[in-house]
Amino acid sequence: MATVSISELSRNASRVVDEVEKTRRPAIVTNHGRVVAALVPVDQEHLEDFILANAPEFVRSLEEAEEDFRQGRMHRLDDVMAEIEAEEKKKRRTGTTPGRRSKRG
Repeated sequence: MATVSISELSRNASRVVDEVEKTRRPAIVTNHGRVVAALVPVDQEHLEDFILANAPEFVRSLEEAEEDFRQGRMHRLDDVMAEIEAEEKKKRRTGTTPGRRSKRG
């Protein structure tokens, strides 16, 4: 794994990126000797997975979901869908469908 300083990256960005792409190995970027970033190779077909896997809110949500699963805090899809359908049916009966505005005369 290559390590490059931020100033070297600034001067030779194209070369560093080409090397990461060619070797498929990350390059660690440092600023005054402190690690600040990593350039990693990403295939176009895996781009969305990479973005999601590195989005803090997605990772946190996934961790919470896994904990809910371990603790048995789950709902069956059939039950959730039945509840949603019942709520929609109730709203239609009472005329409070979301997005509809009452007519004023």
